[in-house]
This record gives sequence, C-alpha cells and structure tokens, in this order.
Amino acid sequence: MDDVATRAGVSRALVSLVMRDSPKVSDTSRAKVLAAAADLGYRPNLMARNLASRRTMTVGVLLDDLHNPFYAEIADGLLDAALDHGYRLLFTVGLRRPPIQERAIETLLELHTDGVVIVSPRLGRAQLDRIGTAVPLVVVTEPVRTKVFDTVNNDETKGCAMVVDHLVSLGHRDIWHIDGGNGAGARARRRGYERAMAAHGLSDRAKVFGGEFTDAAGYEAASKLLAASRRPTAIFAGNDLIASGTIDRLLDCGLDVPGDVSVVGYDNTALAAMRRVALTTVDQPRFDMGRLAFTCLLERIEGTRTAAVRHVLTGELVVRRSTGPPRRDARRALAATR
Repeated sequence: MDDVATRAGVSRALVSLVMRDSPKVSDTSRAKVLAAAADLGYRPNLMARNLASRRTMTVGVLLDDLHNPFYAEIADGLLDAALDHGYRLLFTVGLRRPPIQERAIETLLELHTDGVVIVSPRLGRAQLDRIGTAVPLVVVTEPVRTKVFDTVNNDETKGCAMVVDHLVSLGHRDIWHIDGGNGAGARARRRGYERAMAAHGLSDRAKVFGGEFTDAAGYEAASKLLAASRRPTAIFAGNDLIASGTIDRLLDCGLDVPGDVSVVGYDNTALAAMRRVALTTVDQPRFDMGRLAFTCLLERIEGTRTAAVRHVLTGELVVRRSTGPPRRDARRALAATR
C-alpha cells in the first residue's frame, strides 16, 4: 500500500479507503489510486484486512454433488443474493460422502469465512450443531429442528401428496417409490410418500426401493423393480436424476413411458424440462431457497437476529408427458419384460 501511495502521490490512508471501496473518496482520487495499483500489480491482502475488520466478506458454500443440476440452481440464488450485498462465495463439494464433507467444512472454517451454507448435508445432527456453534450456519434441504442454526426446506409432505394425488387421479393404484438413500430429504420424502398412500387407502400397495440421488441408482433400482413378481403402473422417483435413470431402464426394456409405466420426479431441474424428457415433477423453488438461505445467514453475521429460524417453502407439481392413465394391457407389457 505504501508503494501504491507513492506511485499515486497520495496518502496511505487514502489508498486504504479506495481498497475498501469507501464512498468518501472522489472519483479522481479513486481513478489515480486504481491506476497505480494496476501498474504495480497490487491486490489487497484479504487475510490482513480480516485481522482489522474481523470480517472477510466471504461465505463458504458446501454442495453435496456437482453432478446434480439441483445444486447449481440453488447456488444461483445464493450467488444472486451475495452479489447484492457485496459478498463473495467460496464453493466446495462433498461428493455425497460424509468424510469429504467434514474436510470441506474444516477448510471453510480455516479460511475464516463469515458464515457457511450447507446444501444437503451428509453429516449428523451433532456435527451440524458443532459447526453452527462455531460460525453462522444455514442448512438447506435437511428438515431438522434445531436452536443452533437456520434451515431452509421444501414442504416434502405436501410435495409427496401432490405426486400421489396426481397419480391416483389418473387411475394408478400400484405406485412405487425409489428413494434417495441417505441423501438429505430422502427420509422426509419416503415418509411423505407412505402417508400419501395411506391417505388414499393404498398402504398395502406401497413399496419402497432403496436408491441414491443419482441416475445410476435409478437405473439399478428400476432393474430390481422389473424383476419383482408384482409390478407397478407408476413410479415416484426421489429426484429428477433417479427418474431419468429409471426412464432409461424402462426404455431399454422396450417399455413405453407413460403408456406402460408413468414416472414422476422431484426438484424440477432443467433436466426435467427438456423436451425429450418432459418429466412430471415437483418444482422446488430452488432459486428462492438459495436467496433465502443467504438472507438468513446475513442476519446472523450482522447480528440482527440470534434465534434460529426454520423456513419451509411450498412447491408445486409440474405435469408433463411422463405421466398418464394406466393402460389396460400395461401389466401384460410389464410381464413380458421378465
């Protein structure tokens, strides 16, 4: 900063104000300082600034899986809100594995981020509480009740009810669910599916196949499903990736979607809206969830709120071409795949 001040012919204090983007600097002085800094290749030392202000103006974001467009669409909302408030985001990924998530969080804490957002954690409640005690924390898509950190979620019970209601209205009764395994929100969707089936008096026809929030898991689960002695006429997949893998397997077997089997996903990612996929799915307000998560975090960082809040947003069912009434000969077509 001394070198920049000498080159620009100004005081070191003025250079400091320019680097902190202070409004107290004239346009002429600002331009002179920035030109000198560019000539010298100078950049502010973020860690040094942190020692003085106790704020880095950075937020760490841990995403569960970069292969799922759902996370990118939440990240869009986070980034939009961060830009509005002059914050930078540091993204890292957990690869759907708890040990990787633990190490990623430790890195964000070592970098002294002002707060952390975790989207779909694979960590236990005690671990999340420890993180929330150390730094302002918002958890997205994991419906836990806590007094330590904030949460932002979709109403999974209503979302699952909309799926089952839609399929029942089309005439389906044998509706099976491929879940997301240990993924965040998977348990809630599993419970929501079972409650919705019970509400229609279809508990005896309900069946859950274990999976994971990936297309490969959907493909594998569909293979097991087709090997069962009794087959469904509709499949409720735990997310859009599971649904896409399920549809691939059904098509590989020569089955028609939705003629032989209807398929519903969850999330309404860009994948679902593709014309050749045309997936019926539950639209989570992903962008809004990201913006809301950042807003919650900012309230904690700035100290305007200390009590934990729990936000639950309601999505809506988007009906496309992957669902339709069951055909009378659908069971015959399913039997022919054995």
